[in-house]
Amino acid sequence: MIGALLRRPVGVLRRRVLEGLAARGFGDLHGPHLSVFQHPGPEGLRPTEIAAAAGMSKQAMNHVLGQLESLGYVERRPVRKGARAVAIWPTARGNAAIKAMRSVIAGVEAEWAAALGAGRFRALRELLVELNAVLQTESGAGAKQPR
Repeated sequence: MIGALLRRPVGVLRRRVLEGLAARGFGDLHGPHLSVFQHPGPEGLRPTEIAAAAGMSKQAMNHVLGQLESLGYVERRPVRKGARAVAIWPTARGNAAIKAMRSVIAGVEAEWAAALGAGRFRALRELLVELNAVLQTESGAGAKQPR
């Protein structure tokens, strides 16, 4: 079944990202925190938008965001002067962690491309991009999809 086939690669990728983050000095980040930093990242998104993209409740996401805020990875800013609504922005430490995550992911992708062959890995990636586009159209979701 497709869910089972997708679950293992995603699990391996998440584990490798967390290991890579720990090796780069970001050992205080844990699995639930990754949902905030998933593509396209939290830059200027409202907590409700990040929660929806992660498939989490607003309350659960606010708990995760509170942890990340206290660890110095994100900050909340009003969406405009005097507004009650806030947007989430990565701090310098948050941006450094995002850069580290992208580096780890690039390494994993290179390993998988070597294992499958560059052409086959590229085809897999293109098919997943296409599937994500179909699913976004189908669900009417507004979040940007990975490219």
